[in-house]
Amino acid sequence: MEPSSDTVTEASRVERQRTAAMVTPSYAGDLERCRLLCESIDRFVTGSEKHYLLVAGCDVTLFRELEGPKRVVVDERDLLPSWLHSILDPMSLFRRRIWLSTRTAPLRGWHVQQLRRISIAEKVSDTALVYCDSDVVFLKPFDLSSFWHGTRLRLYRRDGALPVGNKTGHDAWARNAAVVLGLPPGKPNNHDYISTVIAWQRETVISMIRHIEALHGRHWVEAIASRRQFSECILYGRYVDEVLDGRGHFHDPLQFCRVYWDGPSLSENELNKLVASMTREQVAIGIQSFTGTDLRTVRKLLA
Repeated sequence: MEPSSDTVTEASRVERQRTAAMVTPSYAGDLERCRLLCESIDRFVTGSEKHYLLVAGCDVTLFRELEGPKRVVVDERDLLPSWLHSILDPMSLFRRRIWLSTRTAPLRGWHVQQLRRISIAEKVSDTALVYCDSDVVFLKPFDLSSFWHGTRLRLYRRDGALPVGNKTGHDAWARNAAVVLGLPPGKPNNHDYISTVIAWQRETVISMIRHIEALHGRHWVEAIASRRQFSECILYGRYVDEVLDGRGHFHDPLQFCRVYWDGPSLSENELNKLVASMTREQVAIGIQSFTGTDLRTVRKLLA
């Protein structure tokens, strides 16, 4: 049966109204990596209305130089509750920051970057938010429409692939997500939702926030961060799959980014081999900054 003209018109209207923005949480130590990411986005990525850089208040001025017609620096103080305070951590000899409050245990930068990712959904109007770490570099053309099948958004998920029984904390992240979302105790879910260059629906994130606050009777940041061991990707994935029963999404195990998560620093030859190992659908590489790989070597890939 052929679709009616009304159905075609409605589908076209939805297509026109659908927008996407890229989101990158970062910090001063990753400024040059973030600069390289921005250059690669400007060169290769299409279909993005905005690129939001989410940083701590003390880093805002530093990151302003990366702003442009489609790139905006967002101060975390405009995202997170006023009762969460950032100070220099004396335990790190004042080299790092720590976030304190009377409602949660002390939080580190990696905790707060996750909270920023969730909170930005309440401040923008884009239909889809595409999350990209600041140590990613795009090497091939990529349009953000790739995340959509009609009205359904791609949810990265590798079935049964979540590492458990090790020291990475993944099993704790999954258990705590179940508690925060009010899922039945002991309900198994060992799917892996963690990657970079992934997309969330803004309205779904807001729905998740409201669900958490209604369930726990307190601010969603307090509910999530009170347990300290959490993953925003697992939280969103389990909310979509187990609270919404997958509504508005489809699963895809393919990664758009070839990531070097850990290990020794890569030489130029090793980095070229990593790029050569990219699969057809992969359009970017991510070299975790703590591997110590020379950024000048990574920059050569874009040149």
